[in-house]
Amino acid sequence: MLPKSLALIDDDKEYAEFLAQYLQEQGVRVDVFSDSNDLLVHADPYGYQFYLVDLMLPGIDGVDLIKLLRRRTTAGLVVVSGRLAPEVFKDVISAGADMYLTKPVQFEQVALAIKAVNRRISGNGQVQAEWRLERRTGQLVAPDGARVDLSDIDQALMECFVEAHGEVVSRDTLRQRIGKPDGKADDQEATDGLNATIYRLRRRIERATPLLVPLQSKSRVGYVFRAPLTAA
Repeated sequence: MLPKSLALIDDDKEYAEFLAQYLQEQGVRVDVFSDSNDLLVHADPYGYQFYLVDLMLPGIDGVDLIKLLRRRTTAGLVVVSGRLAPEVFKDVISAGADMYLTKPVQFEQVALAIKAVNRRISGNGQVQAEWRLERRTGQLVAPDGARVDLSDIDQALMECFVEAHGEVVSRDTLRQRIGKPDGKADDQEATDGLNATIYRLRRRIERATPLLVPLQSKSRVGYVFRAPLTAA
């Protein structure tokens, strides 16, 4: 029950190297990040099936990283850290971690923790709740009833995701739909404009509901809405 892919975020290079090697021998693809910001600027930071997170990191703090990941993914997340302050366990679990292991810890124990969390996640069998695009009101309705006001460009983007039925929508398709140029001279400007539009839409959804935002990037391809989406 080990995940296929895992992000290991830990600035102890020797520890991370040997742990990554151990997990790779178990059949897990592991990417190691010594700085939390390195993960966040990765082409697909929220595409991993599992995360192992240290708390004392360069870049943003480990607890803040957990909170950010939890806004983008429901993947398994285990903290492995030497931080021992009394409030640490409460902080990391409240932030969204599934389990907390204190260093020093054996690699076998880390693997067992990953298996336990991954088994629970895989066995949930929960059907994802539906999101709905209301064309008449120009709103996106979250499963908890929260309503997100959409601009005309936002609505055009959401129509693309409705038509895609959960498949990835290419950047070119999205740019064309919202009227961004796709000529070679304007490629970078168009890409930056699309990324900024997606970012603002995500933030608008995050402010409206505490639910996981299903709108995610797909490395070097485009974007995907990873939840049931209908329109009326």
